[in-house]
Amino acid sequence: MDNLTKEQRRKNMQRIKAKDTSIEVKLRKSLWGKGYRYRKNYDRLPGKPDIALTKYKIAIFCDSEFFHGKDWEVLKPRLEAGNNPEYWKKKILRNMERDDEVNKALMFMGWTVIRFWGKDILKNCGECIRVIEECIFELNVQGDRTFYGVDDE
Repeated sequence: MDNLTKEQRRKNMQRIKAKDTSIEVKLRKSLWGKGYRYRKNYDRLPGKPDIALTKYKIAIFCDSEFFHGKDWEVLKPRLEAGNNPEYWKKKILRNMERDDEVNKALMFMGWTVIRFWGKDILKNCGECIRVIEECIFELNVQGDRTFYGVDDE
């Protein structure tokens, strides 16, 4: 059950942003501080990556755990016990499908896709930067395009 009233829940949902979220800003500031230049919410690419390193053809997405279905088998029963479970299951499953479609489209276009979970960025932004820099190094050495992300621990 929901611990909030309908009005409180509505206000919470209205405050959820699509761009310039705290996780995006934190990662962008770290990249900028390291001297990397990027495009924000780059609408010339499928999925409008949160950060696009056009020089290296790297698309970076900062995904929230809830809306992108992290640990889906754990989240699904929690949704079923809450309000409007069919809506949320359908929405999150579609988000997960869309993430896969966007990954494939970008890789087909020759871009490397990196996806980070929000908590990984907040707890260990340095590790996320290391993954990006490792990807840049490998692209410079091999000319390879693949999918990267932080390992779930």
